[in-house]
Amino acid sequence: MSNFFNLDNGVFAFLGKLWDVIMLGIIYAIICIPIITIGPATTALYYTTVKVIRRERGYLMKEFFHSFKMNFKSGLIVSIILGIFYIIMYADRTFAKNLGGTYGYLLMAFFNAIAFIIIGVTIYIFPVLSRFRMNIRELFKTAFFMTIKHLPTTLLLMIMIGLFAFMCYIFNLLIIFTPGILALSCSFLLERIFKKYMPSRTEEEGSTPLDEWYLE
Repeated sequence: MSNFFNLDNGVFAFLGKLWDVIMLGIIYAIICIPIITIGPATTALYYTTVKVIRRERGYLMKEFFHSFKMNFKSGLIVSIILGIFYIIMYADRTFAKNLGGTYGYLLMAFFNAIAFIIIGVTIYIFPVLSRFRMNIRELFKTAFFMTIKHLPTTLLLMIMIGLFAFMCYIFNLLIIFTPGILALSCSFLLERIFKKYMPSRTEEEGSTPLDEWYLE
């Protein structure tokens, strides 16, 4: 019976992680309120989910705001570019829908394919930003490559995110609690992909060792 109240007990460990995931989702939801912060906040969400929740390294608030600050500029630029893509795509699909006929259907099919790629890039790009040091162009190229290269995983990620979005649409309050759960769920798929592109753990003689926690 005494083991049940031990803080190292599996039940308490699970509840502790669940609380961290929920708190992370709440922090993320609050930071996203200005809208323009969604990109850096999503980057920080994924970074903190993997490092703190899964790898048990660092502290929740500290790691979240460390990543948020470090990737703010890049995350903001990426968000603006993606926003422009979505606006153009919405306008194009609306045009094709109103056009009607065979030509309209063909255009709609083409724009839907482009929309699929844009959504896939959106899913990958912020986790990629949280892990790799790249310029904006390289971020988009890498996210595009992963979207196509790992198509089955891309489809599965889209389904997962779609289900979470549907749940939040039905129960609006869930939008505060589910971001952390969604990021954790997606991380199990994304980390399998990222490991294929991680450099081997090597240290050059005389160099400063890096805290490569993501290789553990």
